[in-house]
Amino acid sequence: MKSVKGYTWGRKNLIRLAKTAQTKAGAHAFTDRRDKKGNFRALWNIKINAFVRAHGLSYSQFISKLKKNNISLDRKVLADLAVNNKKVLSNIITQLK
Repeated sequence: MKSVKGYTWGRKNLIRLAKTAQTKAGAHAFTDRRDKKGNFRALWNIKINAFVRAHGLSYSQFISKLKKNNISLDRKVLADLAVNNKKVLSNIITQLK
C-alpha cells in the first residue's frame, strides 16, 4: 500500500484496486523508459533541422553530407552544438558545402 500512496479514488486504499493500479503503473513505466529514447532523438532532430534550415540545407541533406564526408557526430552532439556552440556547427556546415 506504500507504493500506491497518493493515487486517487479507491486505488490508494482498496487492496484489489491498488494491486492492479501498481501493476499498470509499472508496465507504463517500463514502456515509457524505452519511449524516452525515441522522444529525445526526435527532439535532437528538430533542433538540428531548425539550425540547418537557417543555413540553407534541409535535415536530410545535412545528414547525408555528413555521412558522405565521413564526419561521425551523433545527433545528440549535433543538437548540443546547434544550441550551445553555433559557430562550430556553422563551420561544419560551411565545410560540407
